[in-house]
Amino acid sequence: MSDLFRKKIIAVGADQPSEHRLARTLSWPHLVALGVGAIVGTGILTLIGVGADRAGPAVILSFVIAGVICACAALAYAEMSTMMPASGSAYTYSYAVLGEIIAWVIGWSLILEYSLVVSTVAVGWSGYASPLLEGIGFPHALTQGPDLGGIINAPAIFIIAVVAGVLSAGTKESATLNAILVVIKMLALALFVVIALPHFDAANLHPFMPYGFAKSSLAGPDGTIVARGVMAAAAIIFFAFYGFDAISTAAEETKNPGRDLAIGIVGSMVACVAIYILIGITAVGALHFTQFANSPDPLALILRDIHQPIVATILAVSAVVALPTVLLGFLFGQSRIFFTMARDGLLPEKLAVVSKRGSPVRITIITAILVAVIAGLAPIDAIAALANAGTLAAFTAVSVCMLVMRRRAPDAPRTFRTPLAPLVGTVAIAGCIYLFFSLPTRTELFFLGWNALGLIVYFVYGRPRAGHATEEAAA
Repeated sequence: MSDLFRKKIIAVGADQPSEHRLARTLSWPHLVALGVGAIVGTGILTLIGVGADRAGPAVILSFVIAGVICACAALAYAEMSTMMPASGSAYTYSYAVLGEIIAWVIGWSLILEYSLVVSTVAVGWSGYASPLLEGIGFPHALTQGPDLGGIINAPAIFIIAVVAGVLSAGTKESATLNAILVVIKMLALALFVVIALPHFDAANLHPFMPYGFAKSSLAGPDGTIVARGVMAAAAIIFFAFYGFDAISTAAEETKNPGRDLAIGIVGSMVACVAIYILIGITAVGALHFTQFANSPDPLALILRDIHQPIVATILAVSAVVALPTVLLGFLFGQSRIFFTMARDGLLPEKLAVVSKRGSPVRITIITAILVAVIAGLAPIDAIAALANAGTLAAFTAVSVCMLVMRRRAPDAPRTFRTPLAPLVGTVAIAGCIYLFFSLPTRTELFFLGWNALGLIVYFVYGRPRAGHATEEAAA
């Protein structure tokens, strides 16, 4: 049983065999853009409406709470990523600090997170692009999955294929394109603030906290029981903040990981917290929350309501152009998680082979096929919160790893040291656990079921092969 908690010595960079070695091509501007690109997307463009439905104007407070918890987790990620600049993110840190079975659970949870995020964003992109395509004669049945009466969501599959192709072309090339698209997205959001903020009306903030602070089950307009309250909204809005963890998966592809990873993780998180709070204040101040709650395009709706249809159209077009940055960030992260688990023997090792350009093309294509099937066919509109469960597990594990390493190896080299580490780590762990129990009960049960399935896969396939891989590495 002791081998369940065996720990792996992390090999990085030149320590890896050439066929498993990723090319170092990224610098800190690429990483900041990767983080902002992954974080700022469907979360702020759509979930502010869901959050307003759950918390009313106090959705601003929900953004602050989710942002603080994510910021604490980001600081833990920054310290661990500079101590262990290897691909794999939370999975790798858990393997080195907490043991193999914990690493498997975290890796399996991250597979769930990234798959659902990529699929959800692809369907969201399709929602913006489909009206344009139907206007030139594209069949409606090919823009919706079977759950909505269509045949298949072809635009969602198309955009996943495009992003996978860009990633396969090379990490540096995809990061440069991502940076350009991030600039477009930031300009569009800045335009929203400039146009909508002058319409701020304090009366729209009353009552500020109509559903209370803690999670409570209340009936919606159609009689459906919905989890409401500031913390219930924060548990959903949490989706809008994560993405910086994709940066830590790029550790082996970073030119100067000791410096650049910390700048990328902390820099992108600080920028996005500021952006989200500003957007949230502008939105709930410009229009009463009941008028855009649960809208699929709340920011565009607000602009149309204040008689700015042209700006609303610009925002929608920018979403079509720039939302692929979220896909790129998360598809990048998921492929690196798969790649590292395969390199460790927990998944088929033949998947952990890189191209001549140092890019894991094989695992990127397989990852794209998996999420394309989900996006094209699966009814995913009700399970976006499920991605949050996997992320909360990963954030908790990384924060625990940071605190354990502070006690186990207090003098180990740390290029970045988290300030007030005991307090920051505790806030991150307690906050993530509280948010998990603020998720819908169905989400919590599905997450536990997913990990039960994962443990079966681990004991049947992963455990014996990981042991063989560890013995070979030791030899």
